[in-house]
Amino acid sequence: MRSAAVGHQCVDCVNEGAKAVREPRTQFGGKARTGAPILTYTLIAVNVVMFVLQMASGNLERELTLWAPGVAAHDEYYRLVTSMFLHYGAMHLLFNMWALYVVGPPLEQWLGRLRFGTLYALSGLGGSVLVYLLSPINSATAGASGAIFGLFGAIFVVARKLNLDVRSIAAVVILNLVFTFVGPALGTGAISWQGHIGGLITGAAVAAAFVYAPRERRNAIQAAVSVAVLVVFAGLITWRTGVLLSLMGVT
Repeated sequence: MRSAAVGHQCVDCVNEGAKAVREPRTQFGGKARTGAPILTYTLIAVNVVMFVLQMASGNLERELTLWAPGVAAHDEYYRLVTSMFLHYGAMHLLFNMWALYVVGPPLEQWLGRLRFGTLYALSGLGGSVLVYLLSPINSATAGASGAIFGLFGAIFVVARKLNLDVRSIAAVVILNLVFTFVGPALGTGAISWQGHIGGLITGAAVAAAFVYAPRERRNAIQAAVSVAVLVVFAGLITWRTGVLLSLMGVT
């Protein structure tokens, strides 16, 4: 027997009652959770660990950054993902991780961990794909900036859906876009505008699908859009690989 507000209940009755209790969900379909934003903190930790390993090993950066000839000629497609967790210097890392620390927790709370993780991954991959499509062939690119810009775009979309004041968010996005194009002229070093724009567009689009999907078909639409984005990315990567192989004279 188990103690209850109205006396005692048998174990089987308690278990049957628990089955009837619906798990709390966020308004966008994710599991509602309280406490620390575990996934956000995990992503920050992974980026920091990778930076430490990058500094300790001279080969890691060369082997894992997004380098188009490596992807096209040597089938090193993993570079499109691993480059998202490398950074060129401590300031590059600190800026991206600070942005993730600020923007990640509310998005993780609003969307739930699964959808937030999907959003982060697709945004980062969207940045990598646009880098692969448009960057100079021999440039090497790294950083979580594509994923971070995706979160910028996503938090704007989600905040509008929640009828929150988005003026400050819009200002942050605009300032970062301006810095993306003006920064190199001010001596900040090369900045991958392709990664930033690719992540921003992907993050905003995926977030829109997540929050504006009709409630009755929400899970199916969210999953279908996520898969469709991956399929589009795969098609673009395949097409670009063929172009690069042709340019390099590889058949």
